[in-house]
Amino acid sequence: MEAEGLIAHDVLAVVLRITGTVPSVLLWQRAREPQDGRWALPGGRLGAAEDVEASVRRHLAEKVDLAEVAHVEQLSVFSDPHRGPAPRRVATAFVGLVPSDADPAVPADTAWHPVDALPPTAFDHGDITRAGLERLRAKLSYTNIGFALAPEAFTISELRRLYAAALGHRVSATNLQRVLTRRGVLVPTGTTAAPGPSGGRPAALFRFSERALRVTDPFATLRPPSCDPSGSS
Repeated sequence: MEAEGLIAHDVLAVVLRITGTVPSVLLWQRAREPQDGRWALPGGRLGAAEDVEASVRRHLAEKVDLAEVAHVEQLSVFSDPHRGPAPRRVATAFVGLVPSDADPAVPADTAWHPVDALPPTAFDHGDITRAGLERLRAKLSYTNIGFALAPEAFTISELRRLYAAALGHRVSATNLQRVLTRRGVLVPTGTTAAPGPSGGRPAALFRFSERALRVTDPFATLRPPSCDPSGSS
């Protein structure tokens, strides 16, 4: 029971990665009321001696290997009085990103789900998940946050697939390479990928110049090709 007049404070994590060609989120299935059987974001109660980031990392560690989470940042505070059953609870949500080549071990009650085909979710966790994806989409335009979705080394074609999946629209590989190279985000590794089954010229491998978040172009937008005939970003 909460002390009278006090509001409980939870922390939640929207952990995203690109699975195949779609963004996926990590959810666990509740085994108790309220909303038994529904799928929820990892998280829990804010500890009395914790700040919110320390708390969300503690709760995340119970669901996923934190070494596989390449980036964590605060998303928003969700405080609608009707966001869940009584007693009232406020939640501070974070976004966490896992590279596409990582496959962290998760408990039996936890699984990855496509964001565009979520199972029945607990409370407002579906809305929070979609807000997390929108944050990622926005930051792909004006930061180097793609480093948290990509493997250590990748071809431009592989990077284009990751950006297109996260953004939800087609992305020009040529334009993406030009923009990210101009911003100093991409550097060649000097090596090539293994040839595919059909042979052909091996594709050059690239890496991100740094694997920490920074703003690269505050006013940039990565638009769908049909909305950006000039190809500018």
